[in-house]
Amino acid sequence: MATSIALKEDLVIPFIGSLREFRAWALSEDFPDGRRIDYLAGRIEVDMTPEDYYFYGAVKVELVGVLGNSVKSGDLGDLRVDRTRVSNAEADLSVEPDLVFISFETLESDRARLIPKITEEPDRYVEVQGSPDLVVEIVSDRSKTKDNVRLPAAYWRAGVTEYWLIDARSEALIFRIEQHGPSGYEAAATSPEGFQYSAVLKQWFRLARRRDRRGGWAFDLDTRL
Repeated sequence: MATSIALKEDLVIPFIGSLREFRAWALSEDFPDGRRIDYLAGRIEVDMTPEDYYFYGAVKVELVGVLGNSVKSGDLGDLRVDRTRVSNAEADLSVEPDLVFISFETLESDRARLIPKITEEPDRYVEVQGSPDLVVEIVSDRSKTKDNVRLPAAYWRAGVTEYWLIDARSEALIFRIEQHGPSGYEAAATSPEGFQYSAVLKQWFRLARRRDRRGGWAFDLDTRL
């Protein structure tokens, strides 16, 4: 009987029967590097898409810079990017969001917990288990349906307080802040100037894009209190 599937020579996925089995694999030395591999309600999804230079990379750098400054200056919690694994048993979910924010209050209340490395070395953590405050996903060519449909539903079931979606690929820049509601995510309040309110970060945000001096795309995440 086969015990794994080889998608590429250097990417072998074992047969996984549960979230527990996936998490054990994801935290093991056998887990592949350099690819986003998510577990959504029994489905393993692998994204091997190269990072888009402008419409993913440039957007992410702007978000990390602005949100990182806000979180640090306000002493709000932990902002992490890319390879931080988030798991939630109630949502049958284990994913690596583009950005994730966990407030100190959430960590102190045990709504989210840091899972240590199997070696149990001091201050070495490899996973967030529970319900983060904020998750951001930036749409790529292969993640449109996942980021717009499957992930929001899973994050809502996981109790993630706020979900941000960004799609910079098309003519109209899409930036949405959505907040956890009774039956799904609901649009955040929007000002006449196009700012959207983050209840998690207690700020208003507006994402814009422009051409830089070489003609490439640059992005600006504007804020106001």
